[in-house]
Amino acid sequence: MRLAVAGGGSTYTPELIDGFARLRDTLPVSELTLIDPDTERLELVAGLARRIFAAQGHDATVTTTADPEAGVDGADAVLLQLRVGGQAARQLDETWPLECGCVGQETTGAGGLAKALRTVPVVLDIAERVRRTNPDAWIIDFTNPVGIVTRALLQAGHKALGLCNMAVNLQRKFAKLLDVMPEEIHLDHYGLNHLTWELGVRLGGPGGTDVLPKLLTEHVDGLALDVRMPRGVLETLGAFPSYYLRYYYAHDETVREMRGKPSRAEEVAAIERELLTMYGDPKLTEKPALLSRRGGAFYSEAAVALAAALLGGDAGGWTGDGTGDGADARRSGRGPGGARPSVQVVNLRNDGTMPYLPDDAVIEVPAEIGRDGAVALPVPAAGPLQTGLVAHVTAYEDLALDAALHGGRERVFKALLAHPLIGQYDRADALTDRLLASNREHLAWA
Repeated sequence: MRLAVAGGGSTYTPELIDGFARLRDTLPVSELTLIDPDTERLELVAGLARRIFAAQGHDATVTTTADPEAGVDGADAVLLQLRVGGQAARQLDETWPLECGCVGQETTGAGGLAKALRTVPVVLDIAERVRRTNPDAWIIDFTNPVGIVTRALLQAGHKALGLCNMAVNLQRKFAKLLDVMPEEIHLDHYGLNHLTWELGVRLGGPGGTDVLPKLLTEHVDGLALDVRMPRGVLETLGAFPSYYLRYYYAHDETVREMRGKPSRAEEVAAIERELLTMYGDPKLTEKPALLSRRGGAFYSEAAVALAAALLGGDAGGWTGDGTGDGADARRSGRGPGGARPSVQVVNLRNDGTMPYLPDDAVIEVPAEIGRDGAVALPVPAAGPLQTGLVAHVTAYEDLALDAALHGGRERVFKALLAHPLIGQYDRADALTDRLLASNREHLAWA
């Protein structure tokens, strides 16, 4: 099986390699191609990838290229983990919105729109190369903002699903609190990428007992601390919100905090410099502990499980705890003998799952995954606190994608005006000017 990773020079990549090596029985990768325009960085990452494979007795070959078309040619699946403009662009995304009194963040609000405008054209170009060389290949998008990027891919007719590591992290968090194995936990995960709630936490599968009330009773203080919200908010919601919802529920407080400390981009840039130095050490044969501070924990487990299910592997539904090798993993994917489909949280077309949204909206919910793609499971009933915000952000995403595909100051302004974190014409106007000034080198139409 051959996989390609666009953005293979990312410091995330050794996390992915570690998963491929440990879970070889789940996803038998024989060749991995890392694609990145930064060839110096790419070779550092590739060198560590080869050493990780060798140290774990995995015989997969690792090749590198700066040419996307050559890199994706012949791949069974292509993983996208791009950052157009690098950490320097992220630093801008996280700072200029603060000048207008808005959250500075790379995946939501004005910064998230800037990232979408830079990213969508590049992703669609890569996807077209995949379609030309091997149209049956699956595209798995880990590139933020995942919802908008995945929607762009699907509207262009590509075989694509979006992936985020948040649900797999929560599965493990709740399993630890309940002292059970992660595969015993099913999440009633509801919403859009980076705008989700756990409406239920079920033991034993989609029809299992909902233990979220127990968690919110016995562990509410710790859970509230995790998402940096008062315990009373969680108790009132009766659901567990994504920590991204703090940008909505405590916007002004968050802006004040952001203005008083270094940006996350600065922190990540410093971590990346140290990681890249480590990656160049020929004695390093495993992912370093520092990588856990980079973000993306359990990304490899989620990516392996999704790719295996889409490609008809024997263990597409692996949902273990990430500590053992593939031989010890639980299996529930559709493999030889017609095993049941794997259930995983992905970003996919709505197609009536949330009837108040258009069919072509991209939602983030549990779905059955098999060789033919993903089918969303029925979602639990959500209240106005969820449906109202989801509908609002979906409308913004529609306008954001229009701006990313067609450009133009007016389209950017409309998207910013529609975003619930902005919503005022004077702010939207000022943010539009700052967005364009900060991103001209990445926007062909600006």
